[in-house]
Amino acid sequence: MPGLGTSRESSVGAHPASAWCGGACRHGLVCVPRFLTVPRLPQRATAQHTRTLAAALFAALTVLVGGCGLPVLTGAAPGGRDHAPTEVDGSHPGTTTSLPAPITPAISAAQARAALSQLDRLPVKGRAPKTGYSREQFGPAWTDDADVAGGHNGCDTRNDVLRRDLTAERLKPGTHGCVVTSGRLADPYTGHVITFERGPFSSKVQIDHVVALGDAWVKGGQALTREQRISLANDPLNLLAVDGPTNGAKRDSDAASWLPPNRAFRCTYVARQVAVKTRYHLWVTAAEKAAVTRVLTTCR
Repeated sequence: MPGLGTSRESSVGAHPASAWCGGACRHGLVCVPRFLTVPRLPQRATAQHTRTLAAALFAALTVLVGGCGLPVLTGAAPGGRDHAPTEVDGSHPGTTTSLPAPITPAISAAQARAALSQLDRLPVKGRAPKTGYSREQFGPAWTDDADVAGGHNGCDTRNDVLRRDLTAERLKPGTHGCVVTSGRLADPYTGHVITFERGPFSSKVQIDHVVALGDAWVKGGQALTREQRISLANDPLNLLAVDGPTNGAKRDSDAASWLPPNRAFRCTYVARQVAVKTRYHLWVTAAEKAAVTRVLTTCR
């Protein structure tokens, strides 16, 4: 099992920009410069390990993907907000932490231009038939057995993302710092603060696939290998903790039919979609490209 400071590279395909990137091309899908290759977490990841990874991801905000040409929003939590100390339930009874003001993440005008340039390089096609689609085509839900940042760390993807995106989170004892029992989310889709508690109301906070799996399936996902689809479904770049009902309203929509109600997050949202579609060789429809272009041309 690779440890911190190492990475596993796929032998699937080669990337035309591999010379610039030192050959660190993962899954034949995305070129990541070696000095920004994301380290893997140990098998028994601690909360501190996870926090270290999240900080490293956000510091690498300008990682170059898809030909090493797009400054990509990494898998780090939107806005890069500081976390309140993580606690294991029962370890510090009565300890409280203050919640920072809700973050309104934004990308720079230069990042918006780069995303527009990358968008222009995505193929434009109609939707393929949805025949054969099921969630199972993308592997078991939230599997840890995925060759992505945070994969193979002994914790499922859902809890990895909750630890990344929530503040003041508390962890279940005996889970090696994995399972989140409570926390607070500055929801990027609505701009509201949501309290998360594991149990009957866990669905108040859901993990969204920024590029919905159903959308990916009809725009190139059928041609991916099963391993690549599992990566797409568990890649931190394509995942955000968000308001549950809002995520339910999105369903499998692309940018032509759904955008976050929080207008301040729309530039970040569509740029992230472009980055994901570039990484996994997916395409866009004409209506989708027009919608993404309208948003990105308003970013300041």
